[in-house]
Amino acid sequence: MKDFKNRLLMCVKQALPSGIKTSIWLIKLTLPISFAVLLLDYFGLLVLMAEYTSPIFKIIGLPGVAALVLITSIFTNIYSVVAVLTTLALPVRDGTILAVMCLISHGFLIETAILKKTGSSATRMLLLRLTSSFIIGAILNFILPGNPSDGGFTYQTQHSDLTQAIISWLPQIGTTLLKIVILVNILLIVQRCLEEFGILKYLIKPLSPFMRLMGLPKESSFLWMVGNTIGLAYGSAVMIQKVDEGQLNKKECDLLNHHLSISHSQLEDPLLFLSLGYSMPILIIPRVLFAIVVVWLRRIENSLRKK
Repeated sequence: MKDFKNRLLMCVKQALPSGIKTSIWLIKLTLPISFAVLLLDYFGLLVLMAEYTSPIFKIIGLPGVAALVLITSIFTNIYSVVAVLTTLALPVRDGTILAVMCLISHGFLIETAILKKTGSSATRMLLLRLTSSFIIGAILNFILPGNPSDGGFTYQTQHSDLTQAIISWLPQIGTTLLKIVILVNILLIVQRCLEEFGILKYLIKPLSPFMRLMGLPKESSFLWMVGNTIGLAYGSAVMIQKVDEGQLNKKECDLLNHHLSISHSQLEDPLLFLSLGYSMPILIIPRVLFAIVVVWLRRIENSLRKK
């Protein structure tokens, strides 16, 4: 029992320095970006951007106001998307398509920094996620029953006073930063414990066949599991550590990033849309299938480059 406690304490001591370092890095990214988005929304710049991009959405059968939803998603997170969709009260069909697009394209500024730090091109990841959103959106618009709506919705910023906006923002960002510190450190401690007590290999082994099917190295099983449960932002601590320790090379991590950039956080984020009446299978399955296709295309690209 004493040996168990000592080994457990050792895991905590080993994990905390990396956890604190990664938490600080994420906080430095999240805090200024979140405040900048607050200002963009307050001064009406998000709405202005949406006015110029709305014609693109009409091409895939979505109302012009859909532009505002995706732009909000790109700069913020899924919680903000749900808030905007609730305000707009879009039809379920349009909302579902938009939700899938936003599940792929959200938190660009923070998540792209994470994907770059773990071995992928920032420009490539941005273009991949944005392009994938519209391709999947167009496919869903084609196959889902019902007719596209013609829109006719309006949106206004939630606060007329900047001080009020900042006061409302403070507890939200405080909660987010606290979650970052707690979850990142807990995750790294759990990972160290799984490795120390030999449990990790038993979790990875059943996933190996699925990794091969998806075109991913079996060494990425745990990272894939982390990315698909708690997402890129909170799972970045483990991803960065694996790369730094050389357990995954840059090419292997790049393949994983191609998958996770499209299909990640398959639990919490889709569940947020249940209150709007959207279908969980539609929110999850298209992203997983498209991510598999993208990874195999990346592998083919890598093979052609070798020749």
